[in-house]
Amino acid sequence: MRTQPPVRPEPAPRTLTLASPPSLAPLLARGTLLSPFKRPRPDAPVPATRLLLPGVRIDLARLAAYERVCGFPTGADSLPVTYPQVLAFPLAMRIMAGRAFPLPLPGLVHTSVEITRYQECGATAEYELGVLVERLAPHRRGTEATVLTEARAGGRLVWESRSTYLARHRPRKADRDHGATDGTPGPSPDAPGHLPDAPAHPAARPGPPPALAEWRLAPDVGRRYGAVSGDRNPIHLHPLAARPFGFPGAIAHGMWTVARALAEYGPPQSVRIRAEFRAPVPLPGTVTYAARGPFFELRSGGRVHLAGEVRPLPALSA
Repeated sequence: MRTQPPVRPEPAPRTLTLASPPSLAPLLARGTLLSPFKRPRPDAPVPATRLLLPGVRIDLARLAAYERVCGFPTGADSLPVTYPQVLAFPLAMRIMAGRAFPLPLPGLVHTSVEITRYQECGATAEYELGVLVERLAPHRRGTEATVLTEARAGGRLVWESRSTYLARHRPRKADRDHGATDGTPGPSPDAPGHLPDAPAHPAARPGPPPALAEWRLAPDVGRRYGAVSGDRNPIHLHPLAARPFGFPGAIAHGMWTVARALAEYGPPQSVRIRAEFRAPVPLPGTVTYAARGPFFELRSGGRVHLAGEVRPLPALSA
């Protein structure tokens, strides 16, 4: 029988409150310069800092540009379900570009996301954003980090997400022996807000959903999404920039694929969304959007790129 390695308790994160969003260009440069000195491993300590950014107001022009790129209707009173992730991206970048984050920033691959929207997030509301790294875990292709993002309005948690990011490297024998995963495990049944009637993992879906639409993706999708989201990871921008990281050409952002799919799906206001980014979406390219019941996919040529599910949250009792 395999034994699991002992879990080293992480220190409680200290909270650092920022006065303004970090500038992304210097962070990307810093993360790139520090990457050769990082040695990713799943038992490395995670950064012991939780970043807070209070008083966040929505730039409505930038929001409209994001909605157009992702296919959401423009001018709605509420934010697209994926937009708080974009608002908090500079905070996540500040953590992941720092010395204390053990994974190299360039080439980091977004592998999954779970989003919970507890109530409508108004486009004119004021938010407090928080980001921290929860844990590292072994993956059969390297080391995966889980990043928690929260949005509060009026002191109340209205939205949160957990994203996993993979740094690809040769796993150590000890990590292979202790059962590295293929992705992020489903939430514990004891976790707050767990939906007992929902499959614990998108892999539990009952067969492929039917095709509903086909989308032709232009070569500049990565550059356009990078401009509205701030995520200018080189693997999304140009084939020459993607090749040093093992990709034959540029690939679409994972968060663009899930945003585009959810714009088509139309989730309810109070909802939990789980999605796995199973295979890169090459740019340019053509993908098929498929959905049935709570499940949705993006696929092409028999390959599933994105697999997700949408579940309404149980109504709160009075």
